Amino acid sequence: MTLQLGRHAFADDATLMMAIVNRTPDSFYDKGATWAEDKAFERVALVVSQGAEIVDIGGIKAAPGVFIDEAEERDRVVDFVARVRAEYPGLVISVDTWRASVGAAACEAGADVLNDAWGGADPELVDVAASYGAGLICTHTGGVTPRTRPYRIEYDDVVASAIADTVAYASRALSAGVSRSSIVIDPAHDFGKNTFHSLEVTRRLGEMVDTGWPVLVSLSNKDFVGETLDLPVGERLLGTLSATAICALEGARIYRVHEVVETRQVVDMAWTIAGRRPPARAIRGLQ
Repeated sequence: MTLQLGRHAFADDATLMMAIVNRTPDSFYDKGATWAEDKAFERVALVVSQGAEIVDIGGIKAAPGVFIDEAEERDRVVDFVARVRAEYPGLVISVDTWRASVGAAACEAGADVLNDAWGGADPELVDVAASYGAGLICTHTGGVTPRTRPYRIEYDDVVASAIADTVAYASRALSAGVSRSSIVIDPAHDFGKNTFHSLEVTRRLGEMVDTGWPVLVSLSNKDFVGETLDLPVGERLLGTLSATAICALEGARIYRVHEVVETRQVVDMAWTIAGRRPPARAIRGLQ
């Protein structure tokens, strides 16, 4: 299925790199390295040069922390979205928000996608996506409150829950008027999940792909990688790429990442092994 993300269309065999750009002073990975606007803009320039098709701009870290109201979140992302839009007209701009008012302001400034990491916590976000013709990322969080960590959460079958909730969210978006080609589902590793749950959705990601909805995965430096390998943030690249290879073999379309170049090589290799992509060059033994 052709993927339509705002004003940008991608063929059904395209895999996309979504580079993370944090407009926060306290992000878990970069510790505020792109909090200053110029530093964030330098990050955008870098990931574009590395081949990222999408940037995902967020104004609030996912983990618990200082309360950020809607006005502050808008201040962190909206003008920045407008600046990126003006400089990179061919780039897909995603905004990581669960709030409808922030999403509307971001779309007004030029955002193409609303990445709702909290599974529809604000039911009006689908209406915003429909009004602006924006793409929508529908995630599975097990119903947890935004910016809270899961505690002893249990599922009879975490993959079945992820499929049921994301497909229901996608259907609600369709009913609100979001184009079918603009809706993506995401199992949301770590969100509303312990490490065993995240490993299970990785292993069985093909079941989500089989729903027919394009699947996004956000694996980069997540806690399930750190706990699996007993490694801190900053030392999880190889584990992240291993999980990425599994998700790529299973057919994930979009990869939300910190490391663009490394992830692109892993995804291209996995998709080629799976028979979905030809080698970039194949002359060995042929000449």
